[in-house]
Amino acid sequence: MLFSSRPVSWLVVFLGNPGLRYEGTRHNAGFMTADALARKKNININRSRFHALTATCTMGGETVMLMKPQTYMNLSGEAVGQAARFYKIPADHVLVVSDDISLPIGGIRIRTKGSAGGHNGLKNIISVLGTEEFPRIRLGVGAPPHPDYEMMDWVLSAFKDQDAVDMAESVSRAADAVECFITEGAEKAMNLYSRKRIPRNP
Repeated sequence: MLFSSRPVSWLVVFLGNPGLRYEGTRHNAGFMTADALARKKNININRSRFHALTATCTMGGETVMLMKPQTYMNLSGEAVGQAARFYKIPADHVLVVSDDISLPIGGIRIRTKGSAGGHNGLKNIISVLGTEEFPRIRLGVGAPPHPDYEMMDWVLSAFKDQDAVDMAESVSRAADAVECFITEGAEKAMNLYSRKRIPRNP
């Protein structure tokens, strides 16, 4: 069963930028995870609410709103704050999925709280919620190839070749991690899905 009459108890926020020009880029790893989860749940995240595209589904008896903010990355907190206030969802039930340049492609880091780590989307959500104590799943997208590389150009560049293959596997794994986090808890999700990189055969 995908839908429930029970009130929304979890908000899962997938960070990215709307529009065709940003599809498949590093900064849209969150949106890519949302699409992977939607395929697994056989739903469409397409209802316009709270300055976001949304869908509601059930996970382990919990009613969960999936959200792709449409405000652009730096203002992601606007959508998050509106939905959290409307449903009276506490910060520890707002799970945010984002990209992370400090991890190699394929790496997944799961935390129950933490700083923005230089990520403008997370920074805005922290500002709006007034706390850093919300869980997050961060997907590695790799660091720029050299120090002089413009960061904005890097995070808005698309995955190519083997990187694209690895990222598709990573977002599928992250989608599973979202459901595990909600249904079985943070520790189980960390143990099963956190990793530094995609394992390779020697």
